[in-house]
Amino acid sequence: MKYKILKKEHLNNFINLLSQRQKVFAPVKKGEKHFVFEEVTSAAPISIKYIPTILPPKKFFMPQNETLLEYNTHEGQNMEAVVEIQDIVLFGVHTCDIAGIQYLNLVFTDRPKDLNYLLRKNSITIIGLECNDYCDEYASCNLMENALPNGGYDLFFTDLGDYFIVHVNTLAGDNIIEITRLFEEASHAQLDELDKLRANKRKIFKNEIDADITDIPALFEKGQQSKVWEDNGNRCLACGNCTNTCPTCYCFDVIDELNLDLKSGKRYRAWDSCQSEPFAKVAGGESFRKSRTQRQKHRFNRKFKFSVDKYSRYSCTGCGRCSRACMAKINLKETLTALVKEHK
Repeated sequence: MKYKILKKEHLNNFINLLSQRQKVFAPVKKGEKHFVFEEVTSAAPISIKYIPTILPPKKFFMPQNETLLEYNTHEGQNMEAVVEIQDIVLFGVHTCDIAGIQYLNLVFTDRPKDLNYLLRKNSITIIGLECNDYCDEYASCNLMENALPNGGYDLFFTDLGDYFIVHVNTLAGDNIIEITRLFEEASHAQLDELDKLRANKRKIFKNEIDADITDIPALFEKGQQSKVWEDNGNRCLACGNCTNTCPTCYCFDVIDELNLDLKSGKRYRAWDSCQSEPFAKVAGGESFRKSRTQRQKHRFNRKFKFSVDKYSRYSCTGCGRCSRACMAKINLKETLTALVKEHK
């Protein structure tokens, strides 16, 4: 493994140099407790300590509205595929959000492959940033085994006081080290400090609910008729905040938009939500999941059962955004805890 050191006094220069080559996006504070990934050209606006941003970094990988093709029938049947990409750097991505990107990579690499997503993914450099402590009470990153770094980044920064120790994970990361020329070799003493921090984290980060992660899929199998779903369904407002803010939710609708000349237009996809009643409607007006109770159960099932069966991976990353953003106060950890109690 290759580790480097970046002294904090060089962070501003580092961000500035990167931003001269391509756009850099980093967590920036917006209001008392809100953060967003926003373009930066210096380190000044960046929040090194932050709770998960309002929207996860998936917005860079699959934009909320994305043009897929444009057509013009003024002279024949002209149709052209569109892929809107640009080289960017994401700085300060937490391990929970990196896990979300890793899951989306699995989904969009599966057949049929999504070329728009895959081309855009290859244009994004990811610089991770370690959480040395819990962000807030909504996180369940240890339960989902995402409290510690587990790949999926080009560089990974860990704050160790006066400096960051940086894991160089890919050739793209190595190129950044070479180009910026701000990094030093990590000493044995500094690597020991990293080991101490990780050892301390293993004491701080404990399972956030009274359950073993490997038991959860079976819990959902047993809990199909649980009262938990009815309770969540009665409270749910079907606003879609939980799915829009989730780093692994990827449902979308495809829409054809005709221009006023009635001969040209575009096809685009837009984020959609399984919590929205029209989402499950098919021809004839039938709906597979008409009630909010059914849709709540479906959402949790996709996170803790379906994804394990299909990809051998949980699609909940433990970031806590769904609980944080829910206007009806539906809490993921409370829901799981209630299921556990029912089947003890």
